[in-house]
Amino acid sequence: MYIAASRTSDLAAGTDRKPALKRVSANVVALGMVSLVTDVSSEMVTAVLPLYLVLGLGLNPLQFGLLDGLYAGATAVVRVLGGHLADRWRRLKAVAGFGYGLSAVCKLGLVAAGSSVAAIGVVLAADRTGKGLRTGPRDALISLSSEPGTLGRSFGVHRALDTVGAFLGPLVAMAVLALSLGSYPSVFFTSFCIAAIAVLLLALFVKDHPGGVDRAAVSARAAFGLLKQSDFRRVTLWAALLGLVTVGDSFVYLLLQRKGEIAATYFPLLPLGTAGVYLVLAVPLGRLADRIGRWPVFLGGHVALCLALVLVCGPAYAVLPVVVLGLHGVFYAATDGVLMAAAGPLVPPDLRATGLAVVQTGQAVARMLSSVLFGLAWTLWDLRPAVLVAAVCLAAVALAAAFAKPVRP
Repeated sequence: MYIAASRTSDLAAGTDRKPALKRVSANVVALGMVSLVTDVSSEMVTAVLPLYLVLGLGLNPLQFGLLDGLYAGATAVVRVLGGHLADRWRRLKAVAGFGYGLSAVCKLGLVAAGSSVAAIGVVLAADRTGKGLRTGPRDALISLSSEPGTLGRSFGVHRALDTVGAFLGPLVAMAVLALSLGSYPSVFFTSFCIAAIAVLLLALFVKDHPGGVDRAAVSARAAFGLLKQSDFRRVTLWAALLGLVTVGDSFVYLLLQRKGEIAATYFPLLPLGTAGVYLVLAVPLGRLADRIGRWPVFLGGHVALCLALVLVCGPAYAVLPVVVLGLHGVFYAATDGVLMAAAGPLVPPDLRATGLAVVQTGQAVARMLSSVLFGLAWTLWDLRPAVLVAAVCLAAVALAAAFAKPVRP
């Protein structure tokens, strides 16, 4: 992995300039390390929470869908607010740091919430609020710290480091559960300590991108005016439509647990399959997106998720979890950072955090609705019909998005 960005120079006058070595800036790597440590903390909670809520507290699929939707959608409003404030004040790092800090404190809130579903819902909403505040400014820092031609690679490197944390989080959670004899509060407290380290890393090693700013150019009117730009509006709308037909992570893991009759002890290991594939493919697919186009790679990720859903509906066999989790990892490697790399160049630098937050907000709202609808379908129709309907809807929207081509080469 390259750390510094540099260009090759001409060796003599009159010679052709050699292609620049496309490298990733130190700021992107520093942000990746912050995300790595943060994801260890957050994935510790994510790995045990579905099991705790469904098997421990006895929630049915609809109730879990409501909580999962809240978990995904609580960021919706604050994403745009965080991005707008970061752009207007030109304090990308400060706004992101506040978001990281809020999410860290919420891990202690889970300890205090105990078995109260209502309290857990409030804490999860606050935790996702922190995530919503930090995501736009963080991705804007990545975008502004990178060359336009290497955005896919930069986001790929960041997401790969982020995924190392996602890979380690469930392992740490299992170790804490084993050492504490199954104490969930111990997992939540350890998660808080790790999240605090991430905030410290951000403060010490990440550089802000202040620049000059015209406050009138980053007014609320200018922010909403981004949607008047046809290219940006199309990307935002299609990303939201695809989010609406996307089945959430927790549901994928619960589907595999039920289909494969996986023991509860091994449930926290399921996210590792997704994270491992994501880790391996994030950078290669980011580079591929820079080369052949970011929208085709983004849609390819949704095709992988559609295949995973179809396989869950089929017969159970020994390697089913491996194949489904592999496709789930491909989905994330081809979509998460690639979408930000596609949307970034469509937004002026002074509105970069706001613009990326608008795209993310559309996805967050859509995925919140998706979780609720899928939980309702599972409750009313049972597993197989709900998954088949989700797969058909996802395939139809992905096909329509392929014809629409909202991102020009």
